[in-house]
Amino acid sequence: MIEITGVSKVYNRSGIKAVDGLNLTVQSGEIFGFIGPNGAGKTTTIKMMVGLLEPTAGSIKIDGYDIRSNAIEAKRRIAYVPDNPDVYEKLRGIEYLNFIADVYDVPIEHRQQRISYLLDTFEMSDAVGDLIQSYSHGMRQKIVLIGALLHDPSVWILDEPMVGLDPHSSFQLKEMMRRHCDEGHTVFFSTHVLEVAERLCDRIGIINKGRLVACGTLDELRHGQMDESLEQLFLQLTEEGAVQ
Repeated sequence: MIEITGVSKVYNRSGIKAVDGLNLTVQSGEIFGFIGPNGAGKTTTIKMMVGLLEPTAGSIKIDGYDIRSNAIEAKRRIAYVPDNPDVYEKLRGIEYLNFIADVYDVPIEHRQQRISYLLDTFEMSDAVGDLIQSYSHGMRQKIVLIGALLHDPSVWILDEPMVGLDPHSSFQLKEMMRRHCDEGHTVFFSTHVLEVAERLCDRIGIINKGRLVACGTLDELRHGQMDESLEQLFLQLTEEGAVQ
């Protein structure tokens, strides 16, 4: 579960609110899609959720733990995939995964099973012994995903997780997201691929200029206009700048 209450972020140099008074709750068992134009505040919001940025105002809780006052416990419950797969290039894939497993105190027996399963799922078994600097963008995205999911946390926070993935890996990730939520856990992810959000998400939030302009199921966002696609709704809401 994710609880975001009155969260704002102001960057001092510009004085502009990158995120403005965001209130949002994502329940257990829910895939939540977070969409918006470039520069709308998606990545800023996500970085505050995982503790990489300090909110100017407001609070964020992960499974009941405040990301600022109880950061370690909150972060133990998070799988975070950033929008850019920056990773330690001088490590081999397996060294990186064991490093991440050490950070999260994953027992040896469990980590071996988990690593093997995830490597097979994302077709990385043959490359895991190679240096990460030799990986393509898609392979780096896969190794970051595997590392993020390795400790099997309850809350997945994924920033454009399918960028660079091949169709097989993209399909596998979507299947895993659905299973994760069917088991009573939470997935929060941003995407520019509106067709994916439309098919996959239980609820969708649309952010524009730092403010949440709409939030709900696809039917709720349509307001009775059942023939409207998410793309049409998105264009209307972000062009008009309507506020929820």
